[in-house]
Amino acid sequence: MASTVNGKLSEEQIKALEENFNKVTKHPDSTTLMLIAAECGLSEEETMNWFKERNAKWRKAEGLPAELGSVLD
Repeated sequence: MASTVNGKLSEEQIKALEENFNKVTKHPDSTTLMLIAAECGLSEEETMNWFKERNAKWRKAEGLPAELGSVLD
């Protein structure tokens, strides 16, 4: 997979991240995060940030508070 250029993710990276978000977990543990990061060619920090932002977007779309913990998922 291509690495990020100027903070932009490639289509392949976004596809892999979305697939993991939708089919695997919305809240990856450290091991899962490491595996997803390796699959996408991203750092664990970049992957964690993507999941954090994606979760906020998902929660907003679902009409939930942006932060986890306000209501049960």
